[in-house]
Amino acid sequence: MSSPTITSQTHASQEAGKHRRHTTELLQKNLLFALAGNQNSGKTTLFNALTGSNQHVGNFPGVTVERKDGAMKGHREAVVVDLPGIYSLSPYTSEEIVTRDFLIKDHPDAIINIVDATNIERNLYLSLQLMELSIPMVIALNMMDEVRASGNSIDVQKLSELLGIPVVPISASKGEGIDELTEIALRTARQGIPPKKMDFCTGEVHKAIHAIAHVIEEQAQEYGYPLRFAATKLVEGDEPTMQALHVTENQRDILGHVIDDMEAALDTDREAALADMRYNFIENLCAKCVVKRHETHEQVRSEKIDRILTHKYLGIPIFFVIMLVVFWLTFGVVGSFLSGLFESGVNFLVDSLSSLLTHIGVSDWMHSLVIDGICAGVGSVLSFLPVIVLLFFFLSLLEDSGYMARVAFVMDKLLRKIGLSGRSFVPMLIGFGCSVPAIMATRTLSSERDRKMTIVLTPFMSCSAKLPIYGMFTMAFFPNHAGIVMISVYIIGIIVAILSGLLLKNTVFRGKPVPFVMELPAYRIPSAKSVLLHMWEKAKDFIRKAFTIIFLASMVIWFLQSFDWSFNLVTDNTTSMLASIGKFIAPIFTPLGFADWRASTALITGITAKETVVSTFTVLTGASTNAELTTMLHMVFPSTLTAFSFLVFTVLYMPCIAAFAASRRELGSMKSALGTALFQTSMAYLVSLVIFQVGRLILGI
Repeated sequence: MSSPTITSQTHASQEAGKHRRHTTELLQKNLLFALAGNQNSGKTTLFNALTGSNQHVGNFPGVTVERKDGAMKGHREAVVVDLPGIYSLSPYTSEEIVTRDFLIKDHPDAIINIVDATNIERNLYLSLQLMELSIPMVIALNMMDEVRASGNSIDVQKLSELLGIPVVPISASKGEGIDELTEIALRTARQGIPPKKMDFCTGEVHKAIHAIAHVIEEQAQEYGYPLRFAATKLVEGDEPTMQALHVTENQRDILGHVIDDMEAALDTDREAALADMRYNFIENLCAKCVVKRHETHEQVRSEKIDRILTHKYLGIPIFFVIMLVVFWLTFGVVGSFLSGLFESGVNFLVDSLSSLLTHIGVSDWMHSLVIDGICAGVGSVLSFLPVIVLLFFFLSLLEDSGYMARVAFVMDKLLRKIGLSGRSFVPMLIGFGCSVPAIMATRTLSSERDRKMTIVLTPFMSCSAKLPIYGMFTMAFFPNHAGIVMISVYIIGIIVAILSGLLLKNTVFRGKPVPFVMELPAYRIPSAKSVLLHMWEKAKDFIRKAFTIIFLASMVIWFLQSFDWSFNLVTDNTTSMLASIGKFIAPIFTPLGFADWRASTALITGITAKETVVSTFTVLTGASTNAELTTMLHMVFPSTLTAFSFLVFTVLYMPCIAAFAASRRELGSMKSALGTALFQTSMAYLVSLVIFQVGRLILGI
């Protein structure tokens, strides 16, 4: 017979072993974190700090269009998903739907809710809705450095106690509190403890929510919906929740009576009642935890600056002056100097490679393919890399400082005249970088009409892929007026978008734009890391494209201009396959002033990638330096007017294949995408025709 003491010790040992195994299993378990918060709360900055991921950080709404994943630094088992910035969990926009669906259907182990401490009252509105999901949650109280600097204070411990969830003060941009946040988030997820407090209501709203909760309790459990969240959504009349819970007609009648009684008692509608309930709770909460003596320095500074930059009459002219200075520096003073240095380096490498190929006795056709085809095509595009990097340095400064958000605000009145809201300017701003993410960014628009119309107009905003074309033409034809030509090209794109909008809003897209509500972030000094990341991303994308699409395109162009239809190597490229294709199409562009077959050929290859226009001209003209290319371009375009007409056409005609594919995906059909491309190209043809023909009359050509 065993001793009771021994039995007790054995049992204790077994329990300890079970506890250790359970702890080990928790530590080894893969964890999924949802990073959620308002726009402009520093969410993407925190994502970068948590994961070390090289994501671009922008200071205007809409920068995060789709979810992005990244493993926590030092914790590969923990994955953080950066969700779109939202203000509520009501599914009115695509970004709210993405966030809500992920939280409900993907069942993250915990939510990291980032809250802007300088605007805590508004940010906590989303926090209360997230807590109703009954998912373990941590609040990352961001920008606490600004709160302290302004003489204000937040009792973090008191706030945590009243909310019933961990609250961690951080400064994402400075890396303060990130380690503590990581540790607490991991512990919260592993313990799986939901928020302690989810009932923020009183009075009639309290009665309504709890009455509805009793009605749909079994369905919420059956379909995996958080009960409190489901009841609140049904009070709002949320149809997606009705469908997800398979609410019967009888239950709908009961819900209707409950809500009618609540509205009658409060003398307000259902949504206002819930909003009042949440804001009343937040107001009482902040009264106990937040001491606000002054506005932050950033807010005071922003108000002073906005008196000028968002002025009713001066706002838009100031924007164009700023962009003129940016283009003058990019394509004139600084950019041309850097491009010259870079070109010298590229030419040195190409000459060295040419000598090496000659020395080892490579055949003439292979030498021509490598030097006259690949190196000429790729090298001509790479020589404009400094211009790309420099432009995005300036744009990143404007973006991260918060100025671009003001531009959207200032443009709202103008955009409303063409049937869009200022919110559509966000994708258009992104379009100055690349049309593909710009088209995808239209998902942030709540109106299907506004979304489709913005997709059609966004490619008129000149993307960065066209910068090498601008650089080549300004260098060849407008060396002393590069900045003016550049700003005029961008203005033409904007004007054409405006005129197209006026046409479309009265024909294809009838209706009114949705109201525009947008928070203007405080002006902040851009961080060097963010700016450098932005520049590196653009440079990396440009180089990748140069050595993939443009590399292959240069080989194809060389082959087509080196052989005839019988596959004989030609001595005169005017008898090549490419020349015959170009000559067949060239008459179409004669009314626009550029009848040379090389110009029409460049436009065709430009559909693959706009940078290919430069490599096409370089390969077809046989130029080995920018000086030679300039001379050859003057033979293709006999006047600056024809050159400018061609430049305008390249700005406006259909975007590259990647952007076309994005349009097809977002519009939902090939027919709509083809119609959009045809409309854009038709507008390009019409505008170039007007510019050339009117220019001929004025100049007497």
